[in-house]
Amino acid sequence: MTDDATESGGRGRVFDTYVAALQHDLADVGDATRVGVVRRPTSWFSASVDENDRALAPVEGLLDETKRLQEDFEMRGVCEEEAHNEAWLEVDFAERYRAHLASDADAAVALDALAERVRDGEDVALVCFENTDKKRCHRTILRDVLEARLDGD
Repeated sequence: MTDDATESGGRGRVFDTYVAALQHDLADVGDATRVGVVRRPTSWFSASVDENDRALAPVEGLLDETKRLQEDFEMRGVCEEEAHNEAWLEVDFAERYRAHLASDADAAVALDALAERVRDGEDVALVCFENTDKKRCHRTILRDVLEARLDGD
């Protein structure tokens, strides 16, 4: 189907993929609702998803800090993908994003609502910009957090 899917009983499935894969038919998410999880959606991104939930995106400060550090690495001659991944590690992106999901009220409400939709049988594809074949991405963390919530049922 696509990058990753989880299926259990009568509940829906959770996929994650990136927008270019959808645009170029590299990912098949079937009839899944395409849920964007980006803070700064572009018009072309918005045209490729059914909805976007900014509350499930990383916070602006974390995105800005990571982008600045990535640009610094690139200025030193590191390729884009490696610069992205090095910046991700340097700013402790994964832990900080998980902390955001655990502590932010809007993120908690959005995560609960998304989990309920999947419990009710809706297939959901989490979508953002990053190709996870080459770059680390928050949507894989979000998928793991959502799956853990669903498995706790």
